[in-house]
Amino acid sequence: MAARKLGAPYRVVLTGASGGIGKAIARALAAESRYLILVGRNVEALQLLQNELGASKVHIVHGDLARETTLEEIEYIARELGGVNLLINNAGASDFHTFETQAADAIRGLLNTNLLAPMLLSRQLIPLLKAEPRAQIINIGSIFGYIGFPGFAAYCASKSGLKGFTQALRRELSDSSIEVRHFAPRATRTTINSASVIAMNEELKTVEDSPECVAREFMRFLNGSVWEKTLGAKESFLVFLNHLLPAIPDRAILGQLRVIRKHLPK
Repeated sequence: MAARKLGAPYRVVLTGASGGIGKAIARALAAESRYLILVGRNVEALQLLQNELGASKVHIVHGDLARETTLEEIEYIARELGGVNLLINNAGASDFHTFETQAADAIRGLLNTNLLAPMLLSRQLIPLLKAEPRAQIINIGSIFGYIGFPGFAAYCASKSGLKGFTQALRRELSDSSIEVRHFAPRATRTTINSASVIAMNEELKTVEDSPECVAREFMRFLNGSVWEKTLGAKESFLVFLNHLLPAIPDRAILGQLRVIRKHLPK
């Protein structure tokens, strides 16, 4: 089913707004939005973005999305401003690590940030979104939500779960005014990448996008009609192969395993 085009002006809730992709999306959306509610953990970065884009247009929420008080604050601000018609669940975390030695708290943190938080915030705001003639929930996933990759087992699980949640909620709300969509970037040059990941990507010659490139593609997606988008022709083809002929990506990644293990934290 094609997405029902929303159209500006947007009234936006954007999580992960203090990170690289989040800031780039906020800047791209600003001219087409009535207001933006920007959510993040780095209050200084949020304040700088608010000053850049205009305090009358940008409202900030600094907090943990796993906390009920943060969810309630976002809903309260959105209700006071006149509602929301675009929720972008962009907040994300990563941890490049061998799964068998990865800290349990790190695994919980990945699942809380990448999967549980978007689920809880979507649930919190669905009543406001349903009140709109047209509304969208867009979950920002990852190419690793489609392709399991060594060193990212917990991260891949969280992003794969987000994709599954998006599809299920899309179908659940298919007779409502809310369109639920999934946008999956490939490797992107942001601070979410550790030095080990950067070194591994360089050795594997992994193509990386800038946050600004991702934001441009996001705006095309937002104004388009498909419900799901993965970035990168090579990566999209690998997703296709992984679905139909997984033994081919298995062999390709096995050939990279020596390099991946070399860069995994000891």
